[in-house]
Amino acid sequence: MDGGQAAGESWQRVRERAARVQVVIFDVDGVLTDGGLFIDTEGREHKVFHSRDGHGLKMLQETGVAVAVISGRSSPAVSHRMAGLGIEHVYQGQQDKLPAFQTLLEALALAPAQAAYVGDDVVDLPVMRRVGLAVAVQDAHALVRRQAHWITSRPGGRGAAREVCELIMQAQGHLDAFLDRYLEP
Repeated sequence: MDGGQAAGESWQRVRERAARVQVVIFDVDGVLTDGGLFIDTEGREHKVFHSRDGHGLKMLQETGVAVAVISGRSSPAVSHRMAGLGIEHVYQGQQDKLPAFQTLLEALALAPAQAAYVGDDVVDLPVMRRVGLAVAVQDAHALVRRQAHWITSRPGGRGAAREVCELIMQAQGHLDAFLDRYLEP
């Protein structure tokens, strides 16, 4: 697992928070992508997702931890990518992310302390301030980094989501078993 850094909390406290997580919520632009918006001459939006992030999301789901997306923008590319990863909880076009957050918690019958949120910009702060584990990607806005419990060592769209998945899997005792699968003869 790559090493992020605890932000204002001890590494042990971050691990304790991660051990309680039952759902991880990701922002899209700047977290699952590098934040770049590619728009072709027809006005179609294209996004670049990191394949290792995708594999991390799939591994995390296999442990029983739910994965969700709450994005301020709407994009067919996001719908397509999330469907391909088996992510059922996708909320797009959410300028105010709190209602989607509440809906998700109700649907999963979870408390805010059982949720993690990964963000990069100030629109993510209202949810980040309510979850049990708030994570900022390495290149997040300074205010977001200051409010986070943990900061990834990788930037958004470049492996940050994989780091978060592995942090939670490690804290919950699943990471070594998953990685050992790839070392078996």
